[in-house]
Amino acid sequence: MARLKEKYNQEIKANLQKKLGLSNAMEVPRIKKITVNMGVGEAVQDKKTIEKAVADLEKLAGQKALITRARKSVASFKIREGMPIGVKVTLRRERMYEFLDRLINVALPRVRDFRGLNSKSFDGNGNYSLGIKEQIIFPEIDYDKIDKIRGLDISITTSAKNDEEGLALLKEFNFPLKDAPKKKTTEESESEEIIEVADAEPEESKEEVIETADAVNEAEEKAAAETSDEEPESEEVSETEDKETESEKKE
Repeated sequence: MARLKEKYNQEIKANLQKKLGLSNAMEVPRIKKITVNMGVGEAVQDKKTIEKAVADLEKLAGQKALITRARKSVASFKIREGMPIGVKVTLRRERMYEFLDRLINVALPRVRDFRGLNSKSFDGNGNYSLGIKEQIIFPEIDYDKIDKIRGLDISITTSAKNDEEGLALLKEFNFPLKDAPKKKTTEESESEEIIEVADAEPEESKEEVIETADAVNEAEEKAAAETSDEEPESEEVSETEDKETESEKKE
């Protein structure tokens, strides 16, 4: 028996029933199948690439792969109906749990700068999908024997009723999902608004002080200009007074 299947029957099933508050053990969510798909767009020009993609997928899945064909013709991509465009494999039972074990504990830790998978990639019905950029993260693939780096899509189909149950199921298998950001409560949002208002008030008061200072400076400049304009008149008055005194002395 596969290690994860045994773990599900002995531990995970009971934990999920208690955590989700389910009365019937048959209602506990489980993984139904895992679908691995590899698109091969270059097979339109080179038919041998589809054979190499099949070989790669069969190595990492441990099961015979199925060639997927185009359902309709697309002239812009030079695709005709029935032309091979990819390969896929559907895993169930023992092989499904074995592949999941290798994916969680071997393949994903080998991804460069891996920090966890997005916890929002559920489809609304408890099914999870993820994309792998390089097939060489699986130890079954020999880097020296492949013709090209190819990506693949992995879909995990569960019997969960919603995304919350699907998330709880995958976390019990230690699936490396990142925690979703917590939603802010009304109290936190109100406190943030108060802080923003408090931060904005000093700026407004500073602007008001600057405006009043500028107004005072302008008033002082105007007053100085007016006084400078009045000084020549006083000089003219003094000159006339001097002339009058001189004329009086002559007389």
